[in-house]
Amino acid sequence: MSRPAVEVADILRAQGGTFLEQHPWLTTQQRSVLRAIARCRTAALGGHLDRCATCGHQAISYNSCRNRHCPKCQAQARERWLHARERDLLDVPYVHVVFTLPHGLLPLAYRNGTRLYTWLFQASAATLREVAADPRHLGAEIGVLSILHTWGQTLVRHPHVHCVVPAGGLSADHQGWIDPKYAGFFLPVTALSRVFRGKFVEALRRAYDRNELDLSGGSEHLRNPVAWRSLVDALFDADWVVYAKPAFGGAHAVLRYLGRYTHRVAISNHRLLAFDGEHVTFGYKDYARGNERRTITLSAAEFLRRFVQHILPRRFVRIRQSGFLANACRTARVALAQTVLTTSSPPTPAPDATGSTTPEPRTLATWACPRCGAAMIVGPILSALQLASITWSIDSS
Repeated sequence: MSRPAVEVADILRAQGGTFLEQHPWLTTQQRSVLRAIARCRTAALGGHLDRCATCGHQAISYNSCRNRHCPKCQAQARERWLHARERDLLDVPYVHVVFTLPHGLLPLAYRNGTRLYTWLFQASAATLREVAADPRHLGAEIGVLSILHTWGQTLVRHPHVHCVVPAGGLSADHQGWIDPKYAGFFLPVTALSRVFRGKFVEALRRAYDRNELDLSGGSEHLRNPVAWRSLVDALFDADWVVYAKPAFGGAHAVLRYLGRYTHRVAISNHRLLAFDGEHVTFGYKDYARGNERRTITLSAAEFLRRFVQHILPRRFVRIRQSGFLANACRTARVALAQTVLTTSSPPTPAPDATGSTTPEPRTLATWACPRCGAAMIVGPILSALQLASITWSIDSS
């Protein structure tokens, strides 16, 4: 993939200082992330001098910040994570279910993001497990992999979780595998929506009764019990959005599918189209108009304001697994599922997007010589001062 014309780091280096001065309310974590992105793959973080084993070409590689919010640091992290997940895959179709928080809760998310995002994880996964365990729908123990996204296409706050689930589950006695009752159908969306709404609002009510919610910053009116009951009633009057996508391929296809979601950041550098020093233009899909591709131009300050609201608290886990994929039982349960699937009549795996049903080997990215394509030998780590001296010598030679 070619180098993008504009990067988030370019905007930060040009306007980041002014933005930080004008927004003293930013958290330490948000400030730290912005500094890391601005310094990523620059001499400020040091680097190393690499040498081609074949043609002798030398090149400086600057260190990455490795921050999970950095658009330039996710490819390697994604490959490592997907490589580790290969052993957990089952040779069955997978389904993709998306749970979205209603817009009425967005004001609370500004001061209670960690709580709301945690409940979003818990309520969505518990909903899938509960509805799947009901014999009227599936009657099985399922596994759920959940990925949190907090943004929409134009960087506005839009919290939702992508849940990737094997289509089927273990029987109650763990002696067999139960497939969905109907081809192309997993669980009823209407039931998922209602159960999800009930579980989330119950967690919200409990926190309110215990005075655990921060009701400042635009939510002060909710301290009035009448206003609070009005909000809760409005939440129950609305249909919460739960979207189930069609099932896609089996074990070999799910990794490529997951790669689209697992380590995605609020906006990739390749969506940025132009930056004139004051305004940022980027592309987005307009879902309300049939996924039409459009562009939007924002001031640099507004772009950065929208970007920082998607920086998660430090150590907040944004990829979680539950059911038989939970960390406490995953190894044993996945091995059991693989055994019962092998002994029963194996389903025919659905083809992936290319029409192939043959797994492709996965390899981690390597650093190749830009002149001859041979492998580059990574040199020792050097400081910014040492790199400056080497850069001068290489440029003058």
